[in-house]
Formats: sequence, structure tokens, C-alpha cells
Amino acid sequence: MTSSPPRALIAEDEPILAAALAHALRRLWPELDIVAACANGVEALQQGLALLPDILFLDIKMPGKTGLEAAEELAEQWPDGTPFPSIVFVTAYDEYALAAFEHAAADYVLKPVNDARLGKTVERLRQRLCASGGSGSGSASATPAPATTAAPVTVSASDDNLARLLAQLQAMTAPAPRLQMIRAAVGNSVRMIALADVVYFEALDKYINVVCQDSEALIRTSLKELLPQLDPQQFWQIHRGTIVNASAIATAVRDEAGKLSLTLRQHPAQLRVSPLYAHLFRQM
Repeated sequence: MTSSPPRALIAEDEPILAAALAHALRRLWPELDIVAACANGVEALQQGLALLPDILFLDIKMPGKTGLEAAEELAEQWPDGTPFPSIVFVTAYDEYALAAFEHAAADYVLKPVNDARLGKTVERLRQRLCASGGSGSGSASATPAPATTAAPVTVSASDDNLARLLAQLQAMTAPAPRLQMIRAAVGNSVRMIALADVVYFEALDKYINVVCQDSEALIRTSLKELLPQLDPQQFWQIHRGTIVNASAIATAVRDEAGKLSLTLRQHPAQLRVSPLYAHLFRQM
């Protein structure tokens, strides 16, 4: 049975490497339609939402946004009812770092692109598309994977693989000392805020808004820098711009569109939960 060809987007900031990947894909998967080649993470996000491809090849380190950040934002903004694409991360990480990808069941290819490794990925992508009834179920062959090599699956927005990968890569960095207090400048004074009093942290450009039950304060840092200093059992990231104190959560509610939001104890705010972090609120 004939089906429409699968469509792929490549995001790679090094033109030679992007061209090499595209060339190898055309050789290994002739029916694959490469609909865009993006030079940075911002363009990958824009083109991904505009073109809605079946597959994303994302370089991890890119200007503007990393491949991980682009994937996270794509998952948050992907239109309802449209299958989220399979994601393959293109990386120059060493073997130690690659363990995070394996643990998170995320697919990857190493730089420079190797036909044998890419062939494994192509075969899995083809099988995944066929199993889901999607594009790319034609009969053109790809380089077969060695039978003795375990095959990680690609990332899907319907599960928590990408969220696990983000957590794994964060855990690989040197552990930061746990914060006991938040020191926030208020005019000419420094306000000391106990972590137990924080309801949630909200990213605001170059600052974080520290929201307590009856007050707010700004600190000049990023969520990426703050998160490793917080107890992950107590403070949960629920969105790329929000970390919430788990003890402050009253309920998690899905609306008619299936989007998840939180109501809080003794605070009127409602916080949106990204699909990447919805697994935190599955029924026990």
C-alpha cells in the first residue's frame, strides 16, 4: 500500500555537518522528505510548528536554543490531535553522557555521522512509523542494525522520555549545594525567604519571581541555575518556566482539551503543566 513519504526536519548549526547528515539520510532512506534545515534552535522551533514534520533531528548544542530546549518547547506548543514527531538527538557527547540518552530511551546519533549508527536509527524510525500507521511504510531498505546492539526508542510527547532525559543530563553536572534560604533584594535591603515559604518559582526574562503565600520577590538568576540547588522531592519542575513547591499543590485538573493545570493551597494562582511533566500527576 502506498503512503505519503515521511517528512523530517534537521536542526544543526554547523553547515557542513548538516549537509553530511542530509546526504546520509537521502542515501539510507531515499523516500524521506527533508522539509527544512535549520541553523539554530529558535528556527527549529518556528519551522517545526509551521511544518509539523514526522521526525526531528536536533543538534544538542545550538545557538538561540539547545536541541533539548527546542524539543521541550515543541512538546508544549504542539497542536492537539497531531501526533508528536519522533526525535533523534545529534550529539558530540562522550560515552559517559550517552548513558543518559540510553537510560531515557532517547535515540541519538554521534558527530560525525556514521552510516552504521544512522542506519540503526533509520530502521527504528521506519518501524515506529509503520507501527503507528504513519508515513514512511514503503519498502526501501536501510543499513541493518547489528543484532547484538540494544536499540533505544525515539522520544514521544505521549510519555515522559524527554522529561527523564532532561533530568538525567541535569544530574550529570556537578551537584550544587542545596539552598536553605532565598536572598532577594527588596529596595535597599535583602529579604531572607525560607524555602518552605515559597509556593512557586516563575521565570521572568533574566529574573525569577519567588512567589510566597502573601508576597513576591525577584532574584537575578535562571531556573536552570536554580533547579540543581533545590530538593527534587520538594520542588517539582512542571513547565520550562515554573517550579512548584509540591506541598503547596491542592489538585491537578484536566480541562476538556486534556490540558493539565494545578490549583494551590492558600494561593489563588493556577499553574499550567507542560505535557512533559504530566507524568508527575498520574494516579498512584
